[in-house]
Amino acid sequence: MATDSSSTLPEGIFSLLDTDLYKLTMQCCILKYFPEISVTYSFTNRTPEKQLNRAAFHWLQTQVAKLENISLSAEELHFLKTTCTYLNDEYLRFLSTFRLQPSKQLKLIFTPTEDTGKDTDLGDFRIHTEGLWIETILYEIPLLALISEAYFKFCDKDWSYAGQVDKAYQKGVKLLEEGCIFSEFGTRRRRDYHTQDLVVQGLRRAQDEATQKGWKGKLTGTSNVHFAMKHELVPIGTVAHEWFMGVAAITNDYEHANEIALEHWTATFGEGVLGIALTDTFGTPAFLRAFKNELPEGKAGSTSRKTYAQVFAGVRQDSGDPLDFIKMMREFYDKEGIKDKKTIVFSDSLNLDLCFKYKAAAEAQGFQPTFGVGTFLTNDFVQETTGKKSTPLNIVIKIASASGRYAVKISDNIGKNTGDKSTVEEVKQRLGYQEKSWEGGDEKTRWGAAGQPATATSASGGVQ
Repeated sequence: MATDSSSTLPEGIFSLLDTDLYKLTMQCCILKYFPEISVTYSFTNRTPEKQLNRAAFHWLQTQVAKLENISLSAEELHFLKTTCTYLNDEYLRFLSTFRLQPSKQLKLIFTPTEDTGKDTDLGDFRIHTEGLWIETILYEIPLLALISEAYFKFCDKDWSYAGQVDKAYQKGVKLLEEGCIFSEFGTRRRRDYHTQDLVVQGLRRAQDEATQKGWKGKLTGTSNVHFAMKHELVPIGTVAHEWFMGVAAITNDYEHANEIALEHWTATFGEGVLGIALTDTFGTPAFLRAFKNELPEGKAGSTSRKTYAQVFAGVRQDSGDPLDFIKMMREFYDKEGIKDKKTIVFSDSLNLDLCFKYKAAAEAQGFQPTFGVGTFLTNDFVQETTGKKSTPLNIVIKIASASGRYAVKISDNIGKNTGDKSTVEEVKQRLGYQEKSWEGGDEKTRWGAAGQPATATSASGGVQ
């Protein structure tokens, strides 16, 4: 079983860089514009039938307490300075002395369904995060990874690491053979640290083969900064919904929040740097109204009055129907007279078949498609006893308030709405949001359902 084989393996979080790159880039922006803003975060388990037991919760508490001991090493600082040159000196000085303070900023609560006092008691769990935005922004990714690790270490142990390197290698080969450009995005819902390490090893092996054979596809890197450093890859990422949600809540100006967030972003990093825009925080139509506006004169080193759509290399699709999104973006760029070949990054619950489908559709419309593949890589397991699908947790942590006001996300399909319901409805009215649903957007079964055959959600080719 997994727990037996993992007893001598790394567990928990032991590097400040064991997080997604966009957490660092957003923290850099927050330091510049909102260093004194207080926020809260909320945790949601979209698979509530997957409960922690008391033993898992106690392990989680221990691991969370250990976060207080983590700091940036000299080697890690050097990696950031030489690899992530868009992170300015002021921010790197800040990060070099930064410490998480979970004892002051986090509250973990376990409520057993039936309290017998035993370690096997199952129950619901909650996490409340509160503090300065500049400090608390780095909790989300480690917490999600730790919760998943706790569940599969103590509650669902019917799995093993066997074949994980080869499985990732086979997936990587298929993507690369088909000419897909992709990155590994799987930290937040990985089964555990060791699994992600094995996956990256397999992907590196696939890329080595692709290089030798001249395949057009490319593994561009990983969103995890620690694994990028460990495996000599490029850390990949730009911005998350959190940035737009926080700016909107702080300003209470949802009508202009997208543009304010874009303006601050380009002023921090420069024109054309970290240039993939996330469109769907308050619905893509509202975002595009801001995207076609000009950058303020003199900002981001701009020498001419370009629009954000011109300056940004492309956009990321993270909710709603990707095929509709491709058409919407083609119409937008054509209407704006933009002839440059733009990139679309697809990052919403991908598998092989979906990557191939979206690649063909995007290329047919003149886009360069790339893919951020996450849970499909880092939490793709079978039950040892049955050979059937071992499903991951679907868990999220979102910024819930900033500067005393609710923070919400509307997204491009109703299943991904996040935050205070009355505020969500108010923002929809203020922005003229048109409700959408998508048949592929069921958040409860994004990566399959328990009891399914192991190949059901993995894509063709028998990579399981």
